[in-house]
Amino acid sequence: MQKLLELYKQWRGQEPANVQQLAGSGSNRIYIRLTDTDGKSVIGVIGTSRDEDHAFIYLTEHFTRRKLPVPRILAQSDDQLRYIQTDLGSTSLFDAIRGGREAGGRYTLKEQELLKRTIRELPNIQIRGARELDFSNCYPQAEFDGDSVLFDLNYFKYCFLKATEIDFHELKLEADFRLFAKDLTTDPDPSVQNVDSFLYRDFQARNVMLDHDGNPFFIDYQGGRKGPYYYDLASFLWQASAKYPYKLRRELVYEYYNSLKNYTEVPPVRHFVNRLSLFVLFRTLQVLGAYGFRGYFEQKKHFLESIPPAIQNLRELLASSSTFHYPYLMEVLKLITELPQYQQIRTVASRADGYKITDKNPYNPHPQDGPATFSKYDAQGPLVVKVFSFSYTKGIPEDESGNGGGYVFDCRSTHNPGRYEPYKKLTGLDDPVIRFLEDDGEILTFLDSVYKLADNHVRRYIQRGFTSLMFCFGCTGGQHRSVYSAQHLAEHIHDKFGVEVRICHREQKINQILKANNQ
Repeated sequence: MQKLLELYKQWRGQEPANVQQLAGSGSNRIYIRLTDTDGKSVIGVIGTSRDEDHAFIYLTEHFTRRKLPVPRILAQSDDQLRYIQTDLGSTSLFDAIRGGREAGGRYTLKEQELLKRTIRELPNIQIRGARELDFSNCYPQAEFDGDSVLFDLNYFKYCFLKATEIDFHELKLEADFRLFAKDLTTDPDPSVQNVDSFLYRDFQARNVMLDHDGNPFFIDYQGGRKGPYYYDLASFLWQASAKYPYKLRRELVYEYYNSLKNYTEVPPVRHFVNRLSLFVLFRTLQVLGAYGFRGYFEQKKHFLESIPPAIQNLRELLASSSTFHYPYLMEVLKLITELPQYQQIRTVASRADGYKITDKNPYNPHPQDGPATFSKYDAQGPLVVKVFSFSYTKGIPEDESGNGGGYVFDCRSTHNPGRYEPYKKLTGLDDPVIRFLEDDGEILTFLDSVYKLADNHVRRYIQRGFTSLMFCFGCTGGQHRSVYSAQHLAEHIHDKFGVEVRICHREQKINQILKANNQ
């Protein structure tokens, strides 16, 4: 600690006015917030591995030159065991989306937007961050290769599989492991094989900090190396404890794929999906190995509790994908998913087409819209969409444009949270009501049909140069279901088409304008 304070004084010219040690992370590094007399703070770091610290310092300085969203190194000791970096605050993405996680995967629109911002930024650090990067500075190795894959697969075998006491044939399993490792490290698409990409490796919500505007900044990438970009996407979206629902996970993959196109040539959709599914399987086995070691051998309760959600990910993956050509490994994994101790959360995704990772389901849920090009509709016209919520007892809102009406949707067929005392003074904009409605699910089914109808109508109005379109949602009091529905449709239309949307929650006396993207 004293040497870090000396480094701070040497850099700042004075001793810190306040010293606060922060909660520890998964590593042995110690983080300390150092604040001066003006209230400006920085983060001091005390490390134990020079090689690991060197990797972080080198990568941070490289990413800073590339103008990527990472902290800046302000000072470092000669041995690099102590350094000072900018303070990115105390709000991580993990903390910001805690509500959705604790609600079993029912994420609010605000939480979903934070996730989308983060996933859109990931290709920036993966592709731009890899340019001119000297991977020999990475720790503990420079590149994702077959040996590292086999190490993780054997970690799964010895720390998890053997602990289940399932009988298995070592040589048959090893043969499939080697084939799996070859597939993971050799991409048959040459356009992808030749792309240099930085593999973050530990890309998770805890390692993303948010500024006051909700913009993501990345930390703890010192274990990164050269490797395929699929790995980080699988690591982030299939994290067992996050419980991302099917629809949200599909949307996040869509956001990532579209963002990736801004930085490099992308493979066709089917190829992308098949490759991603391989890394989802690999990442699932990898984390099971870690959970097994931390849980079964170190007896840490948190990791034992994380095993059933990870098994659920594995169960859904095996039920949905036909891209795995490792027959004996699949046989063993199926036995694992059928063990009694992992049945407590066994559920099937509530979708008519099942939980599938295919080119049409995650990316192009409406085949009638054409092939999965992942491009949003290009809105050029001056269309303004008005969306109202109202109470039927006070009449349907009037259309002041003079064009007459538009759509009126009756929300009264869905479950009414206003019938229950905890929600009577809240509205469809409040988190408890949002979670009630989304957990119940009726409102989501209702809105699925509305979205399809609205999308086609907005698209045609833009094509024909019309300037006004109106949607109204009514319920008993104009407070819960209609407010939720109007707000979600308005944000859906604005996000998809980029046109101006005016929201009026009439009975709540709330008005909002979502400006067109080109304004």
